Amino acid sequence: MSSPDAALTLRQAIKGKQIITYAINDQPCSSLSTATHVVIPPHSFPKSTATRFRKLDVTTPTGPNDFYSLEALYLAWHLKDASAAEYTRQARENGVGVGLLVSVTARKRVLEWLEGDIDDGDLIVSLPGERILDTTWTPTRTTSSLPVTTSPKKSVPDTPSSKRRYVPDPHDMEVVKKIKRSEIELRDRNAVLQGTKPNNFTNIKNVYTEKLKKMREANKAGAPPTAATASTPDHKMQARKARSNFPIIMVSSSPTALITMHNVKRFLQEAVFETSQEAREKGNTEKLVTVDRKLTHIDPGGKERSTQARYIVVDSHESLNRFGPDAWERVVCVMTTAKPGIKGIYFSWASDPPNAKIKDWNVSELKIDQNRRHVDKAVVASFWKALDTWMMANKPGLMPNDMMVHGFSIERDGLIIA
Repeated sequence: MSSPDAALTLRQAIKGKQIITYAINDQPCSSLSTATHVVIPPHSFPKSTATRFRKLDVTTPTGPNDFYSLEALYLAWHLKDASAAEYTRQARENGVGVGLLVSVTARKRVLEWLEGDIDDGDLIVSLPGERILDTTWTPTRTTSSLPVTTSPKKSVPDTPSSKRRYVPDPHDMEVVKKIKRSEIELRDRNAVLQGTKPNNFTNIKNVYTEKLKKMREANKAGAPPTAATASTPDHKMQARKARSNFPIIMVSSSPTALITMHNVKRFLQEAVFETSQEAREKGNTEKLVTVDRKLTHIDPGGKERSTQARYIVVDSHESLNRFGPDAWERVVCVMTTAKPGIKGIYFSWASDPPNAKIKDWNVSELKIDQNRRHVDKAVVASFWKALDTWMMANKPGLMPNDMMVHGFSIERDGLIIA
C-alpha cells in the first residue's frame, strides 16, 4: 500500500499546527542536518522523499528531479522569516544544495500553498489514473516513499515530435530580469585602468611624425643651403642659423601685471608664484632675466639624459633692441598682449571674472590661484605646453635641440610637457 504524499501531509500538519520532529531511522534527534527522517504524525518520511509538488520553474515535469523534496519544502516553511542570504546559508548547512532547495523567488508562492492560502492548481501532479503526463514515469509512491517507473506495453520512440519544448514561466522571467538589472559587475584594478573606450592615437602620431621629420631635416648640421633657399630668405631659416641665439619672452612692464621681471624667473624656472612686490623686496630688480628650463629624455640605450633650455626675458623695446635688428624674430611669447607671429599669454587671478577685452586678442588665458601654491606647477606646465606647441608649428628653429630630436621633454620638478 502506497503512503500518502509527503507534500500534502506536510501541508495538513502546518495548517493543523502539528509538531514536526526529526529522527535518525527510529531514534528521535534534534537536528535536521543529521536526521534521516522527518516525522509528521502519524507518518515518518525519509527527508529526501520526492513529493508531487512540481518545481515552479518546470512547466512539464518528466522525472523526480522536477519535484521538490520533503526536506526542501519543510526548510522553506521553517525558515520563512529568515532573509534570503540566511535562508540560503542554512539550507546549504542542512545539505540542500542550490539546485534542490526552493529558490528565493519561489519561496512566497510555496509558503502560500503550504499555509493553505492558495489552492493546489497545477502545482500538485495528479495521482495515477488521471492522464496528466505523456511519459513513462508517474509520481506513484511505494512504501519507501520513492518514485517508481512502470513498464509500458509499447515504448514511445524518441523522435523530435515526442520531445516537449521547454516554456519558461513568465513570472520567473520577470524576476530574473529584475535581478540582472541590479547586478554589479566586479572589476579589478586592471579592468578599471583599461577603460571602456579604445584609445587610438594614430591621428596624433601622423601629425607629429611629419613635423618631426621636417625638424630633423632642418637640424642636420653642415647641410649646405640650396640656391632656392639662398635666393629666398625665410625668417625661420634665419633664426635657425645661430642656435646660440636663445628664444625671447617679453613680459609686461606694468606694476599691476601678475608676471613681471621681478617674479618671472622663479615662476617659470621653479614653478612657484610670488607677487611682484614680494619679489622686489627680496632684491629681484634685474633688467635682463634668463630662465633655465631643465629637460630630460630617454636615449635609445634606455638611459635618462638631462639638458637645459635657456630663455631670455625682457620687458621693454629698449632691452629687446640690444639683441640686434632681428631680435623680434627670436621673440616667441609676449605676456598680456599679442602680436602677429608671436604667442600671447594672458595671466589673471583664478577668482577674477572673464575679461571681455581679451576676446579679440590672439592670446591664451591662464589662471593663477591666489592662495594655493601647489597648483602653480600645473599652470607653468600649461604655459610650457602651449608655448612648445606654438613654437613647433611656427618657429621650430628656436626649439631646444633636445626636443627637436626626441619630440618631448620632462621637467625635473615633475611637470610633463608633451
